[in-house]
Amino acid sequence: MILRVPDAADIPALARFARTSFISKFGHLYRPEDLTAFLQEAFSEAAIAAELADPQRRYCLAVDEAGQLGGYCKIALDTGFPDHARGRAPMELKQLYTDPERTGQGIGALLMDWAMAQFRAEGADEVHLSVWSENFGAQRFYARYGFTKVADVVFMVGNHRDHDLLYARML
Repeated sequence: MILRVPDAADIPALARFARTSFISKFGHLYRPEDLTAFLQEAFSEAAIAAELADPQRRYCLAVDEAGQLGGYCKIALDTGFPDHARGRAPMELKQLYTDPERTGQGIGALLMDWAMAQFRAEGADEVHLSVWSENFGAQRFYARYGFTKVADVVFMVGNHRDHDLLYARML
């Protein structure tokens, strides 16, 4: 896998990959209207383009030798959970998605290593992430990187309220 920063030409593939990955893992949990609203808000080409233009966001793509997207990571240089911050400069891992067909191939680890290096380079002293309360595989993955649960939080998918867990780690 080659790690690289996306550009405008990557927006259609990144939006498609994000939607497909989310639907594959979580789509069965939601009413169609909630899922559709969420996908439009979070993973439309316009939403991805706005995120790529945001100076508070950083993306990294994991691309194979054939140019196929195997995963991506998005970080924020701030946190959506300031009330739970213990550090002075908390930042957030917003998304880390890998191709469901490639789970277990080390793509997630490559992207997590990239994210942690970015957080350190940007001066973070704490990292937050939210994970669905029943996504036990992801919880184990984050625990391997030293993240622990610090709070229960809500994640909205359309009008559906998910019970998520806020994980954090001091740097």
